[in-house]
Amino acid sequence: MSVPLTLLGLLEREPSHGYDLKRDYDTYFGGGKPLPFGQVYATLGRLARDGKVVIGEVAPGEGPERKRYVITDQGATEVSTWLTEPVEPMPNLQSILFSKVVLALMLERPAEEYLDRQRAAHLARMRELTELKRSGSLIDGLLADHALFHLEADLRWIDLTGARLASLAKAVR
Repeated sequence: MSVPLTLLGLLEREPSHGYDLKRDYDTYFGGGKPLPFGQVYATLGRLARDGKVVIGEVAPGEGPERKRYVITDQGATEVSTWLTEPVEPMPNLQSILFSKVVLALMLERPAEEYLDRQRAAHLARMRELTELKRSGSLIDGLLADHALFHLEADLRWIDLTGARLASLAKAVR
């Protein structure tokens, strides 16, 4: 995910303090992985340096001053452009999963056992995501669906590769 462009999009919605941006990012885009405060402020600093945001009102806070960030026309144009461009279709043809299987076969290690462990890890993650869909918000559910569909594709690949291990072993040795 593009953190700078996502923060710019949140700022286009309304000028905000860094704390508010972090809260909104974590709520809508964090997916259980909160954005560190340091990353928020470092990103805002780069966006300001590049002319995509400016600091609006500054108010005293309990610690450092509270700065309200405002998107510039340049930042808004970048968000508009970003929102109209399709995301590059993933995955690409490089995969850690594939690399591990091929290397295991090249090194005459038990690739089938690796695939079994990977399948178990995928199934465990799928159970977690299914629970999140049941107990979470609509946003959580949609994010979980996205991840589940990718995991299902991986499982199909794991099964297909398992069925072809002998042929693959001959091809890579």
